[in-house]
Amino acid sequence: MSIIQDFLRYNRQMMLPEIGDIGQDKIKQAKVLVIGAGGLGCPILQYLATAGVGTIGIVDFDLIEIHNLHRQILYTEDTIGQAKTPTAKAVVKKLNPLITVIPFEEKLTPENAINIIHDFDIVVDGSDNFRTRYLVNDTCVSLNKTLVYGSILKFEGQVAVFNHNGSKNLRDLFPEMPNPKDVPNCNLNGVLGTLPGIIGTMMAHETLKLILNLPTLNNELILYNTLTWDFTKLNF
Repeated sequence: MSIIQDFLRYNRQMMLPEIGDIGQDKIKQAKVLVIGAGGLGCPILQYLATAGVGTIGIVDFDLIEIHNLHRQILYTEDTIGQAKTPTAKAVVKKLNPLITVIPFEEKLTPENAINIIHDFDIVVDGSDNFRTRYLVNDTCVSLNKTLVYGSILKFEGQVAVFNHNGSKNLRDLFPEMPNPKDVPNCNLNGVLGTLPGIIGTMMAHETLKLILNLPTLNNELILYNTLTWDFTKLNF
């Protein structure tokens, strides 16, 4: 019955010669951890789940607030005040009941990062602050885990793949964490609600390509200005 279910649900992507039965099984066997269930995390979780990623972990400790709703599309007014992680899990399981979702309703810290990350194949970082980004990066380096990185602000986004098959990591690009006071953020500068959907979907796309052993970003940083549609790829 599982084979029939898989075919009925995933046949449009299984028709691609780069995927097929073998590729879909790779997706099914994959274990992906998503850091953050906010603006980036919501589309990442949706598309990884609907593609059939077999095990998805979600790390977030925040509660849903009304100002989240314009961009964090897993949530509704009925869920305001609820914790993001179990709410996201419930929605994702409705999207695809065939997958396993593991919630971590806690803040990622130096004390728990290794224990949370070590069982997953790929980490997708949708966090919104540099302290977490550097913690995730350094933990992935220490555990030799592939990291899909993304960030957003106003109309612009960035995407990269770090620490994959010997490739460089965040500290090779930005060696030291900047002072948070010197860095603009969405809380103070805003973001158009569709931007995290665009960048989050790109991050999910790269994650699926990694699972399928398809060509992915390699020591390259995508800079995407969605106001002017300027797309720049920087080598580092």
